[in-house]
Amino acid sequence: MNLTEAKRLVAWTIALVTGVLIVGTVLYEARNALLLIYVSVLLAIGFGPVVRAIERRSFGRLPRWFAILVVYFLIVSALTLTGFLVIPPLTRQARELWTQLPSLVDRVQEFLIERGLLADRITLEEAVRGSPAAPARAVGTVVTAMTSAFTGLLALVTLLVLTFYLLIESRTLFAAFARMFPSQTRPRVIQVSNRISEKVSAWLSGQLILAAAIGASAALGLWLLGVPYFYVLAVIAAIGEMIPVIGPILSSVPAILAGLSVSPQTALFVALFWLAQQQLENHLLVPKIMQRQVGVNPVVIIVALTIGGAAFGVMGAVLAVPTAAILQVIVQELLAETDSSNP
Repeated sequence: MNLTEAKRLVAWTIALVTGVLIVGTVLYEARNALLLIYVSVLLAIGFGPVVRAIERRSFGRLPRWFAILVVYFLIVSALTLTGFLVIPPLTRQARELWTQLPSLVDRVQEFLIERGLLADRITLEEAVRGSPAAPARAVGTVVTAMTSAFTGLLALVTLLVLTFYLLIESRTLFAAFARMFPSQTRPRVIQVSNRISEKVSAWLSGQLILAAAIGASAALGLWLLGVPYFYVLAVIAAIGEMIPVIGPILSSVPAILAGLSVSPQTALFVALFWLAQQQLENHLLVPKIMQRQVGVNPVVIIVALTIGGAAFGVMGAVLAVPTAAILQVIVQELLAETDSSNP
């Protein structure tokens, strides 16, 4: 290699490394947007079979955009019906819980004082007055909460709109994607894509089944333990189930506090019930339901949840199972192709 070729190789290497760093930096800075796009793609894949089923039932008379709106309408109607059934008792029990909150805080403090874990009682007003910077922090907290709520609402609207247009343009986008492969392999690409669509749809239904199971079991368990506001706490448990790892932990706090309002023994039983419920959910319900719905091995599900949660936090755990299902389909297809080419 002469000097000119060496310089050219060094220049190309520097340019390649620089390009990789630039692309990596851009992808890292845009990670939230890319995550939102990925979630939209998963939802579009998951809702795709439902939209196609509505189109088939209408014998092609319904335009695709109307079929998508039907799916959105069914989801909103189900949430509205659930709200009418849940919100009245939920509001009543939440109002009662708010009324009893001061006495509940007093009982908690008395319990801690008796065991030497707290020196003196302190009211919320005293806590606010105790720090000169507390009002400023309170204003900052309110501003942060409002900003987070607005950002979350904007992300939700973007998610719904992007999912809608991905469903509208799914045939065009998929045709463009299929053209990236040789013509002889396109039937296999279509087959793999259909399997991925079925698995993602099954994952969505599995999430709803898990949330319903946890909410129903929480309501029954808390009712049997004599815990007040069990209706509210069960809804919180069902919502928490949709958030892997941290969701069940957060949903246990109000349940334990409500149990403590009855007696320390009830709070202990509530904590033990929540622990047993989550162990059952983590080691039996999630692997079995997801295996039955999605067809992914329980070991793969547990590993995916662990890696996804460690790498990307809560959202990584939420997306771990469908991502594992997609990778499983792709790996199985690659292994099958390898086996067929090497008899």
